[in-house]
Order: sequence, then C-alpha cells, then structure tokens
Amino acid sequence: MAAAASNGQMENEIFRLSVRATHSVVKRNVEGLTHEESLIQPKPAGNCLNWIMGHLLYVYDQALPMVGQKPVMAPGTLKRYERGSVPLRNPAEALELRDLIQGWDEASNRMEAGITGITANALDAPAPFSPSNNPNETVRSLLTVVLFHQAYHAGQTGLLRRIAGKEGAIA
Repeated sequence: MAAAASNGQMENEIFRLSVRATHSVVKRNVEGLTHEESLIQPKPAGNCLNWIMGHLLYVYDQALPMVGQKPVMAPGTLKRYERGSVPLRNPAEALELRDLIQGWDEASNRMEAGITGITANALDAPAPFSPSNNPNETVRSLLTVVLFHQAYHAGQTGLLRRIAGKEGAIA
C-alpha cells in the first residue's frame, strides 16, 4: 500500500513540476513585452502572443474544475481564445496582456494546488470532456494532454517574443 501511495505522490509531483516549468517559461518569455507587441502577427500565418496567452488561460480554466479548482476568469471572457478561433487581428477583440498574465499566474497556482491534492482514484475517474472524443478518457489522461498542450504553446511564446524584436529570454 505504501508503494502505491508513493507512486501516486510521485505522479502528482511530476504533474506539478510540469505546471511550474511551463509557467516559468511563459513568464520569462512575456517579461518586458507590451500589449501592442503581444498583438504582432507571425508571418506568413499563426496566432499572436496575445492569443496564445488567452488560449493558455482558456485551457486551464476549462481544466481547473477537474482538479477541484474554480476557473479564474468569468464565463465567456475567454471565448475569443478558444481552440480553432480565427487569428486575433483586431486589437479591439484582445484582452489586455497584463490581465492575461495575471490570469495565467493565478490559473497556474490553482492548477498546481489542485494537482497537489488529487487522489489516484480521482485521476482514474472519467474525464469531464475529451478534446479527441476518446470515450475512455480519464482525468489522468486528459491532464497529461492538457499539460503537454500548455508546454507546446509555452514554446511558441519564445518564438513570438523574438518576432516582437526582443532578445530570447531562455538560453
């Protein structure tokens, strides 16, 4: 029994490490960027840093309830940043970068707190939704996908920082 508890604690710590690392990468990459710089579009296509930040926050807000935490933003606030939405070209549709960064900080804190207390039974439970329509999706498998997704987009923030004309933040 002790080995199972130990393995569960190790799994939670790995999930928490992923949350912290991704949070740190994003924070370093957005440091010193202005709201206007966050709206610069990559060429020939893609989403600007503002959209990526809103999307990261949107995904965490969707996932926070499955780890026992409340979403950060009010319902509907992040609709513009949903998966599959068109690139953000109209500045009037963008939330302020500083507000997205503050939301990101809080969502990351809540995700880590939720993961800290989640049990193996809760991880084995059916997921509340499945982006891939997997009928066997569990909280564990969905959490794994969410954390990979966040890390993927965290890497994009480094490229978008350079497109905005800033030095790389991570050597």
